[in-house]
Amino acid sequence: MANISAGLHHLQKAAKSAVSPDSKTVDLENDTVEPGKNQSMTTDYGIKIQDTDHWLRAVDDNHNGPSLLEDQIGREKIMRFDHERIPERVVHARGTGAFGTFRLFESAQDVTTAGVLTDTSRTTPVFVRFSTVQGSKGSADTVRDVRGFAVKMYTAEGNWDIVGNNIPVFFIQDAIKFPDIIHSVKPEPHNEIPQGQSAHNNFWDFVYQHTETTHMQQWVMSDRSIPRSYRMMQGFGVNTYSMVNAQGKRHFVKFHFLPELGVHSLVWDEALKINGQDPDFHRKDLMDAIDAGHYPKWKFGIQLIPEEKEHDFEFDILDSTKLWPEELVPIRYIGEMELNRNVDEFFPQTEQVAFCTSHIVPGIEFSDDPLLQGRNFSYFDTQISRLGPNWEELPINRPVCPYMNITNRDGAMRHRITKGKVNYWPNRFEINPPASAAQGGFSSYPEKQSGIKARTHSAKFKEHYNQAQLFYNSLSDIEKLHVAKSFSFELDHCDEELVYKRATERLSYVDLQLAQLVAKNVGAEIPTRALKENRGLKSKGLSQLEYLPDTANITTRRVAILVADGFDQTSYAGMKSALKEQGAFVFTIGPRRQAIKAATGEEVVPDHHFPGMRSTLFDATFVPGGKHIEALSKNGNAKYWITESFAHLKPIAGVNEAVGFIESQTKLPGVRFATTASNNTTVESYGIVTAHGTPTDVFRKLGAVGKDSKGFQEQFIWQISRHRNWQRELDGLVDQVAA
Repeated sequence: MANISAGLHHLQKAAKSAVSPDSKTVDLENDTVEPGKNQSMTTDYGIKIQDTDHWLRAVDDNHNGPSLLEDQIGREKIMRFDHERIPERVVHARGTGAFGTFRLFESAQDVTTAGVLTDTSRTTPVFVRFSTVQGSKGSADTVRDVRGFAVKMYTAEGNWDIVGNNIPVFFIQDAIKFPDIIHSVKPEPHNEIPQGQSAHNNFWDFVYQHTETTHMQQWVMSDRSIPRSYRMMQGFGVNTYSMVNAQGKRHFVKFHFLPELGVHSLVWDEALKINGQDPDFHRKDLMDAIDAGHYPKWKFGIQLIPEEKEHDFEFDILDSTKLWPEELVPIRYIGEMELNRNVDEFFPQTEQVAFCTSHIVPGIEFSDDPLLQGRNFSYFDTQISRLGPNWEELPINRPVCPYMNITNRDGAMRHRITKGKVNYWPNRFEINPPASAAQGGFSSYPEKQSGIKARTHSAKFKEHYNQAQLFYNSLSDIEKLHVAKSFSFELDHCDEELVYKRATERLSYVDLQLAQLVAKNVGAEIPTRALKENRGLKSKGLSQLEYLPDTANITTRRVAILVADGFDQTSYAGMKSALKEQGAFVFTIGPRRQAIKAATGEEVVPDHHFPGMRSTLFDATFVPGGKHIEALSKNGNAKYWITESFAHLKPIAGVNEAVGFIESQTKLPGVRFATTASNNTTVESYGIVTAHGTPTDVFRKLGAVGKDSKGFQEQFIWQISRHRNWQRELDGLVDQVAA
């Protein structure tokens, strides 16, 4: 009682002193606190918290089980986080979206009753929103970050949301830690720095404190986190769901989207420059492709594990920091998603679209994945905070099938008008009754539950390094080099010695050589032994280079043609025609955005001029022959264009007089890009394609395009389809700093 009285006296005293007698303003010092090591964490209502890392669950002997709604500590933590920012999304604020369709080409009725996955005659409308995670709405598109890949399917049974990422795993295992990981990666609270990147002390301190993040660190420091385009990245559902068939048999499932165009990335120096040169690069790229009729497509696949085999793996299949290796659980591709219509107005569609992991349809159900369980609560609560209680009535969010619930009434921004006398069930009129399972009513799988209440996970959740090694081992040499440079860049920005030393040490659990290289670069102590033996295991589908198509597909690739007065019209027109025939976007770049004259008098008006455009915004460059080479050789922007393109590993092509110009800007000591003067001879060296000969010989009718193509145009097209010439970097011809 004495303690309560003392506390009340303190509050009364603070209230009196909170207003300065002369200024009548609030004295902020009375509301300023400084947390310390000896000050225990409490809830906002004062009780001390024993465990802030695990949601309260009902667990069986394997420590698996559902999360409990009664966890007042977990609910407070998540709900306070959900409502931190209004109205911008706390995460995934920077994004863009498009409409499209989903079609099924193989029924999955053997594992589910969901009509969208069993009825091959359907065409299901979809809306997809791509996004970065950490930056604000005003941040740039090409920062190093996880990308959101959220799909809303407007099915005949109701909306189904797959709220995924372009990476199949996540940083944390339990949803109660989500506020912590996002707080750590967001700008630091004392100075609101940095925006849209993870290269700072708090993030790397957090991931060191949580060994479960080790696997995800490898993915985020790989090329996956700087995609070339939203159209060229995979989508993963991340969480484990369930499917139930007509016989009541249950399978665990993960969802996959594989892009038709392959999986491609930027290089780091290029990504940094695009951030400033065109911060809307990704959203423009998506909209331009759809406007041009080049609709991006993804194959839709499912991984399935029968319920009885849940515990047959060395990892816990409900752990969101683990993937299911394809050798153990093959992906079954059963459908295709196409995006074919841009939004009409950005705000009411892209900004107001709202996704929920809890939006499922009959035949698809949840699992005891502890990250999913918390997301199911958090996402719905967050949408109420951002858009109000009637957010599901907004046109972009409401289902296309009939919907009615007489008990859902009122609330801010309610616009649906429901007639009648009653707003409850049961009622005397028997209005709006629930539907039976036979009528399509959602019926949950009768999973048996028993256990004790505890804040814990299964023993398999405690293993945090095997799959980090699996991912790193599966990468190509160039991808491994990029991982090392990414860690080096990030940790070089950490100015607290304890932070970058610890983070570097953690890499010794993944790969000793990786740890040694990064330690040398960032000034940490160089480790001499691995802290965990690398078993050398690899898995299919983890390296992006596995997704290079066998054929030369350059649809929507952006190719620049550099010209000045005196260019050769025949070679210019021949290459432009060949590229456009293959579906590429071709842009003419010149010294001015007014007519440029060819040597034979023809005129072209460039799409851009050199000071207004950069090589970073294109996938490849062609320089036609002609007397204009003399002018280009004196133009610093044109010269740097070639040098920068070479440094970014992009294909470059030139004919006749242009060959010497290209060589002069790309040649390094000890490297010779050989060319031959005989007619129609093509030489490809490190992705540089050159030819000498009469234009009519060099630019003959386009032939078959492939790896062994002999023709000049065909070889250039093939090199563009390879995305980059990684050998330049591997052989040390360029140093991508942190690419």
